[in-house]
Amino acid sequence: MKNLENGISASLRRRLLAGAAAAALLVFSAGTASAAANCIKGDRKAPYTIGWANIYSVPTWMKQTEGTITAEVEELKKAGLVKDLMITDAQGNAQTQIQHIQSMIDANVDAIVVIAGSSNALDRVISDACDKGIAVVNFDSLVNTDKVTAKINTDSNEWGATAAKWMVSQLGGKGKIIIMNGPAGISVSDDRRKGAQPVLDANPGLQVITETNTEYNVAPAQEAMTSLLFANPEIDGVLSLGGALSAGSVLAFERQGRDQVPTTGENARQFLELWKEKGLKGWATMQPNWLGALSVYTAVQALEGKDVPAFVKVPLPVIDDSTIGSYLARADKFPADGYIYSDYDKALFDKLLAK
Repeated sequence: MKNLENGISASLRRRLLAGAAAAALLVFSAGTASAAANCIKGDRKAPYTIGWANIYSVPTWMKQTEGTITAEVEELKKAGLVKDLMITDAQGNAQTQIQHIQSMIDANVDAIVVIAGSSNALDRVISDACDKGIAVVNFDSLVNTDKVTAKINTDSNEWGATAAKWMVSQLGGKGKIIIMNGPAGISVSDDRRKGAQPVLDANPGLQVITETNTEYNVAPAQEAMTSLLFANPEIDGVLSLGGALSAGSVLAFERQGRDQVPTTGENARQFLELWKEKGLKGWATMQPNWLGALSVYTAVQALEGKDVPAFVKVPLPVIDDSTIGSYLARADKFPADGYIYSDYDKALFDKLLAK
């Protein structure tokens, strides 16, 4: 009887220990799963393959952004964390971009970095990539779905609101203005415009006489503004929500022999140089090109098991008469039709991901 009791006790102890071990493993696994970044699953090991699903590569801003991506990949290759970079160019077509992302899913890349050509059309394919365990980092122009590893951006609403407030202060809350927007349907453009609206609503003395939607390039912006100058003999300000758009506006005013008016914009080198050259009343901010490099870094950090934020907010700088000189002092490091963006490094990226 004693041997039987000992045997039962030993058996019971083994089952209890096994159960405790299983429970501990379950708790550990649950803790690990909750700590892991969204979308990450499966046996993914460094060095990783990264997909860069570009909506279009023609604008200089995009070329510079891709340059930061390729430079970051080279650094990560040296560290043994990245093997290959797959690059596609949808040439502005969201449906083509969907096909490119699907091809990356089919190739089972480890991460996809994307600027969305449409805020909603990409939701399904982006969600599919996430379901397949692929890290998805979306920056600049954002998708609607939250089935991504991370979204990275400045606050586009704040961008528009701050620009509009500056215009109100310049015109004393009264005057006729033109608003220059980027392409319709692109979230970064739409959100900047939405951000400006409450300020405009609060200042009815500021009359919006017309608006434009053009790609972020100087030539089409200049053409659009030239047409508007013929149709509108009185313009007191240009609320431009993009840097190349602002440069196009200034050039159109100059060509038509019209006096320059207070103009908002971005860190486009040409706009900043025209601003200084013509003594323009200007205000600008910056959508850093290194958001691309930060996105690649974030994807790799997530693949390495780091718990990256679902949204990384990058602060907006202000460029005005007191700071424009520091940007122009570095102008020769950037293309004549490019954007003068701020310096960045791993320490900055780690700081942004720690927020």
